[in-house]
Amino acid sequence: MIKKQLAIVVLNYNTRDLLDGCLTSLKALVNELLFEVIVVDNGSTDDSVEMVKEKYRWVKLLETGGNLGFARGNNAARKVIKNDYILFLNSDTLVGRGVLVKCLKYLKDNNLGALTCKLLLEDGSLDPDCRRSFITPWIGLSHLFLKLDRIFPRSKLFAKYWYGYLSQDLIHEVNAIQGAFFLTSKTVLDEVGWFDEDYFLDGEDIDLSWKIKSHGYKIVYYPEASITHLKGATKGKNRKDKKYISFQDKLKYRLSGVNSMEIFYRKRLWNNYPTYLNYLVIFGIKFLKLIRTVKILIFK
Repeated sequence: MIKKQLAIVVLNYNTRDLLDGCLTSLKALVNELLFEVIVVDNGSTDDSVEMVKEKYRWVKLLETGGNLGFARGNNAARKVIKNDYILFLNSDTLVGRGVLVKCLKYLKDNNLGALTCKLLLEDGSLDPDCRRSFITPWIGLSHLFLKLDRIFPRSKLFAKYWYGYLSQDLIHEVNAIQGAFFLTSKTVLDEVGWFDEDYFLDGEDIDLSWKIKSHGYKIVYYPEASITHLKGATKGKNRKDKKYISFQDKLKYRLSGVNSMEIFYRKRLWNNYPTYLNYLVIFGIKFLKLIRTVKILIFK
């Protein structure tokens, strides 16, 4: 049997229609590259599992039996992956022709730690989260609270988080990439320890990027290839099947980014700054969490 060099891991939790579209887009690429697809189902209560079994028998299906979150769910595929390269791909993405071949070749030719392509939203605009800087006190203040990068989107001073000062068509090195399309190698993942399971949802991709960078590898944003990202759908936004999203899950999803921000800061940045600044940052994060909680309760 010929070894397939790429494993594509798609984590699923109640995204039956989105998963169907994603797998259909991948099926059209089977003649371009030898790859296998592993769907990790995180205890879905829709008919995602049945759909995969009936319609995509060539896909390897792993059932976790419960919602383990993004990090633990993706890490569950570790025990079955023998491939040299791994692509973590969201179920709310559509991959076109040439993307896998181009991205894998660039990763290998340049000996990179990880790579992402250009992620385009439904309206054709760039998903800004596909290239990010690590959150520092200044970036947190300018991006999360003052939102200065929205006012000065091309400023090198204010638009650091989303690299707004660099063209979206320029290949360049970045601090962090998005878990929606995260291409790396098994060697790198084994070296850095895969996803940190302290994160449930959000932040685990930034943390993994941090670990890869800290081991001396480069991470690159590669816009020569692009995919469509139906962003927010996996978290209950713009979905037709909202009956599968409980209020508890909605609350968990909306607060996950803030919770992950605090975990990341305490884990990776705490020792870089004086104590008074650290507590100011944590206070800001707690305050942001309170605001979001109130909004959810009012507009649920």
